[in-house]
Amino acid sequence: MVRFQRLTGCRPGEVCKLKPNMVDRKNPVWEIRLENHKTAWRGKSRTIYVGPQAQAVLRPYLNRREDAYCFNPREAVRQKLKSREESRVTPKSCGNSPGTNRVSKPSRKPGNCYSTASYGRSIKYGCRLAFPAPEGLKGEALRMWRINHSWSPNQLRHARATEIRKTHGLEAASVILGHSSLAITQTYAEQDRNNAIAVVGRVG
Repeated sequence: MVRFQRLTGCRPGEVCKLKPNMVDRKNPVWEIRLENHKTAWRGKSRTIYVGPQAQAVLRPYLNRREDAYCFNPREAVRQKLKSREESRVTPKSCGNSPGTNRVSKPSRKPGNCYSTASYGRSIKYGCRLAFPAPEGLKGEALRMWRINHSWSPNQLRHARATEIRKTHGLEAASVILGHSSLAITQTYAEQDRNNAIAVVGRVG
């Protein structure tokens, strides 16, 4: 999901709800036409354009029912448990057998598709694994560490907007990202300039 969103610049909610029957694969550049999207109430159309790199990411997830969600949390949990079992070093005759120590009534069960909230939580969880906080950090210091070593799905879209604008211009970025006006694209694409000014203001 992260790789696909990074390459296409689609919204988090769009990648969460993606299904095989939404993908038009007739042409070299695939097109995903969305009926339900952020600006549909304004009568705006929305198409996600999928180039070769994004196609390579998405293709393995199209091998399912046409009306099933491409990215399924239940499937991800099964893959995680299978990987954990395969890497187990304790013999099956010792300790708990696979599956016996699972919570019988978990407070949160995986659904058949991600929400923007669960997608964001998954990314934050991955960031915590990738960037473990130094020992001894507590309270506000720990909170700030986690903020500075994490990111949200919307930042993928912002980064793509900036790249496309720099290499192909503002109008191209507006069309590809599905913005209703060039002013919105300008706001997204100037994010890197604002960040640079803020950093230099602190350390320069």
